[in-house]
Amino acid sequence: MEKSRTIDSHTILYGVFGDPIRHSRSPIMLNRAFQEANINAVYAAFHVRPDELGDAVRGIRALGYRGINVTIPHKVEVMQYLDEIDEGAQIVGAVNTIVNENGKLIGYNTDGIGYVRSLLEETGIELTGKSVLLLGAGGAARGVAYALAKEGAGCIYIANRTKERAVELAETISVYTKAIGLGLDELGEVVDGVQFVLNTTSAGMHPHVDELPMPTELLREHHLVSDLIYNPRITRLLREAEAKGARIHGGLGMFIYQGAFAFEYWTGTPAPVAAMRQVVEQSLAE
Repeated sequence: MEKSRTIDSHTILYGVFGDPIRHSRSPIMLNRAFQEANINAVYAAFHVRPDELGDAVRGIRALGYRGINVTIPHKVEVMQYLDEIDEGAQIVGAVNTIVNENGKLIGYNTDGIGYVRSLLEETGIELTGKSVLLLGAGGAARGVAYALAKEGAGCIYIANRTKERAVELAETISVYTKAIGLGLDELGEVVDGVQFVLNTTSAGMHPHVDELPMPTELLREHHLVSDLIYNPRITRLLREAEAKGARIHGGLGMFIYQGAFAFEYWTGTPAPVAAMRQVVEQSLAE
């Protein structure tokens, strides 16, 4: 039985800024979270064009929104309009969550920590000292590499089509743990020695479901193979990894836990993760 909710003059407002935004599952997930936690709040999606971003952020303060998620293409641009940026978001160079502390806007990035939390809860992997192969060196890779390093990964190999970008990211991450940038043609030299392989690229995402981020003949059964993509739920990479006897982990948990961390930053209460997962899975199945 759904708890009924009344929107009144005490309702706290939240939302997500993006362009496009109508595909976003965040409103379904976070409204369900507020309902489950019995919090008088509502979460909406706002289509904010790039030239309107500054005005939209000023609107957070003016209207007293408590929190906003930020999605593509605004995660980098939004930073110039905020009062303070968390260390993790600074290193990643992107913000996906804004907290309004009485008119002071603080930016966080919950993508990387959300991913690592889902990885630990869903696979039980112990990251301390493990060697990781990370495919891609874009925004998602930055957040995840930082979070994996902070979680104790012993060595992170970052492989990218443009090797320079991988080397650059490895330099940033090497402050926190050993990190080495590679070109995709150098995978064969390191793949046997890693325990964990992670795709942060868009290769294999709907509608390009047949694309692979790496040759799957390099995968071994001692690998745990993970993909940030959650549409489709099981990518071609994961399907072929599983056929080789490897353990696999999909990307839906990252989406759920990045929202869970945002919820916790905003409300100070533990996120009702099971209810959030259930409603997102239901919406993806429809």
